[in-house]
Amino acid sequence: MNNKSRGENIRRQILRDIRYHPSDIVRHIAEIYTITPQAVHNHIRKLVNEERIITTGSRKGKRYFLGDVRSNQAMFNLNENPDEFKIWKDHFSYLADGIDKNVYDICEYGFTEIVNNAIDHSESEDVWITFSRTSTDLNICVIDSGEGIFRRIRRLCNLADNRESLLELSKGKFTTDPDNHSGEGIFFNSRAFDSFSIDSKGLDFSHNHERPLDKLDDSIFHDEDDFGTMVYMRIARDSTRTLNEVYEAFGSGPDEYQFSKTIIPVRLARYDNDNLVSRSQAKRLLSGLDKFEYITLDFDKVPTIGQAFSDQIFRVYQQAHPEKKITATNMSPEVENMAKRSKPTT
Repeated sequence: MNNKSRGENIRRQILRDIRYHPSDIVRHIAEIYTITPQAVHNHIRKLVNEERIITTGSRKGKRYFLGDVRSNQAMFNLNENPDEFKIWKDHFSYLADGIDKNVYDICEYGFTEIVNNAIDHSESEDVWITFSRTSTDLNICVIDSGEGIFRRIRRLCNLADNRESLLELSKGKFTTDPDNHSGEGIFFNSRAFDSFSIDSKGLDFSHNHERPLDKLDDSIFHDEDDFGTMVYMRIARDSTRTLNEVYEAFGSGPDEYQFSKTIIPVRLARYDNDNLVSRSQAKRLLSGLDKFEYITLDFDKVPTIGQAFSDQIFRVYQQAHPEKKITATNMSPEVENMAKRSKPTT
């Protein structure tokens, strides 16, 4: 190990242990690494300059505490059946100490949901987690070395393309393990955080609360061999969003947390620049929606649709499911005219 790596390890150890050794951290670290107290002081001075540590008192009364800027990273062996909540409490929750409760709750929820997904679904041998707290944001990143979320969904659901997996995820309530999971975790996380992304095997899905549309692009940072799945979540420290607000936005009433509403980006049913013209495309778009009471179809970025596609949605499906409340938004004049032609006259 070179001097730079050793120094980084020492400083990480200081940050991990300072909560338990506020008054004797210098002696504690010196004994672990067999270095002089002066060497430890040099590392502490660097951390103070970076606002990662603050000090009170002087000389023998000097005490050290975590500063406002905090971070930790660690790898966990998934073959040892780790507990995601224990990982959170023992290794990362302290990073969010002092943050407003609504933001803390979102971080706890997002962290435990995504780490649990890695434990239960990734078939990876390990998971690498980083959590950083800056002066403005909290950032969580979870990386596994498994098959990859989009490939897994495609394989288990016999889909034609990895991109089709995102269409299923975007609906919410999708899971490859319905006996043990509701399928709501990724959907609600993507709405709770300011920024949420899944980078897996060359594809990058992202949702940003400032942008009306989810995005699916080829990954510009990673290729298909880099890792299994990387999930990144960011939320501003001063966010006023609450989990209850997110639940209520997709529930059937202000006091009901039943996940009964979904918004489907219709454009995700397209491959490349293919037009949406066939009944099979419409059936793929509508599959799995029997779980919802309220369905909103978002036609943004869809300039036209074919008669068969429109008829399958607005006449055939609606007549077969009269209890469903289907609405459409962001329709171009061409799409709106086709939809009107397809709806049965009364």
